[in-house]
Amino acid sequence: MQDQKIKKIATIAVNITKVLVIIYLGFVEVFKIAKLLREQLDAEFDISRKWASQNYSILKKRLAERKVAGVLEN
Repeated sequence: MQDQKIKKIATIAVNITKVLVIIYLGFVEVFKIAKLLREQLDAEFDISRKWASQNYSILKKRLAERKVAGVLEN
């Protein structure tokens, strides 16, 4: 009778340990995926920032040229 209780307790302990390990490994994988996504998104955002900066510079240059051309026409 006591052996059965010990076996049940051991089985429950092993099952709880398995569940906790699975949960832990799940969190580890989620954090790995999040880190990879953040790295890839940072690279994409960097490209977007460069593109936006270049386009802003071009726009600023064109507006300055129009301003000068408008001043020269008057």
